[in-house]
Amino acid sequence: MQPRRVNFHTLGCKLNFSESSTLAREFERGGFVRVAPTAEADICVINSCSVTEHADKKCRNLIRKLHRRNPGAIIAVTGCYAQLKPQEIAAIDGVDIVLSNNDKGELFKRVVELSGKGRAQVYSCDTDSLTSFFAAFSSGDRTRAFLKVQDGCDYCCSYCTIHYARGSSRNMPVADLVDEARQIAAAGQKEIVLTGVNTGDFGRTTGEKFIDLLRALNEVEGIGRYRISSIEPNLLTDEIIAFCAASPKFMHHFHIPLQSGSDRILGLMRRRYTTARFAERIAAVRRLMPDAFIGIDVIVGFPGETDADFRTTYDFLAGLEPAFLHIFPFSERPGTPAVDLPGKVQPSVATARVAELEGLCDRLHGDFCARAVGTEDTVLFESTRRGGMMFGFTGNYRRVKAPYDAAKVNTLCRVKLGAMDDSHDLMGEIRD
Repeated sequence: MQPRRVNFHTLGCKLNFSESSTLAREFERGGFVRVAPTAEADICVINSCSVTEHADKKCRNLIRKLHRRNPGAIIAVTGCYAQLKPQEIAAIDGVDIVLSNNDKGELFKRVVELSGKGRAQVYSCDTDSLTSFFAAFSSGDRTRAFLKVQDGCDYCCSYCTIHYARGSSRNMPVADLVDEARQIAAAGQKEIVLTGVNTGDFGRTTGEKFIDLLRALNEVEGIGRYRISSIEPNLLTDEIIAFCAASPKFMHHFHIPLQSGSDRILGLMRRRYTTARFAERIAAVRRLMPDAFIGIDVIVGFPGETDADFRTTYDFLAGLEPAFLHIFPFSERPGTPAVDLPGKVQPSVATARVAELEGLCDRLHGDFCARAVGTEDTVLFESTRRGGMMFGFTGNYRRVKAPYDAAKVNTLCRVKLGAMDDSHDLMGEIRD
């Protein structure tokens, strides 16, 4: 008898990716064969996202596509969309299992228990049940691993449903996370990205601090690089900045959500800082790490955002000169306070504002990458091969390409950085 085949479809954030990888390892230990997302499968697992309406729609379309492609397959859906709207997903033809974020770790058990097709089984998707911590990290999927260090969020931004989908802020003990980092190192991966819903809020359930975790991970042998995936500006302390500046392992790379450059809009969003405080945190990073990669999240078209508010945001971002902008048009999420705010922004206006910020991002990112031409840096090359080239990133996240050399994959190499192409990739000449 042939072993059953399972594939995984991960939507959304790095946190979901780490969880999907962990679930996949459990299926493989249980005798299943993991196949590519495009391959025929007996079980299709979707780890869903619900940060926007587009994310919900993408999940629904994927379910229907998988059911057409694999009409006899078990389709199991978990993640944030499953948590928030389980019955909506259960009503889609082909779905067999809908599982909450809290019980995501029981997915393998639920699939094995399933006796046959019938009405979709919905498990534990009430918000009050979100108390457990599903330990997760990716391994073997990429050059870098994603290590889940925190889950949930105690903030209640007026536009966000994630605190409903993920529950309160919670985490594993530092010692347990160090053990997982050692497992990642033993598997041969050189870089770890620390992921969470509100990563800097680490320690709510153990009394530890995020800086305690950073210091402990810094001592793990075999890991050459760490990146902090995202950290709220009010949680990016001087202590964390100084530690990252001094550590050869923690990269000069910060992803910091802003959401708006208008203090009035930040107030409506129920964010926990002002633009002055945000600018001060960026300045604090650059004082110790002048060439740090700084990526900034921004939402456009929030209810009440006027042309003047948008212009203030644009000018604020242009003045900060980050390396990259992650730009999102506002997406109304049912059940959030933002739904009832006046001053809805027309979609066409929001689209135009997105395009304007994308133009700014292209210029800023190009300027950031161009500054490195003619310098040397260390690059971790990945296995992706395209047009005879391999690609990797410097510590401050400039992308570099070089002629493919299998011996250099997953290796930290000193590289001379040359000309930049239209995609802002730098040509690299490997020196060792």
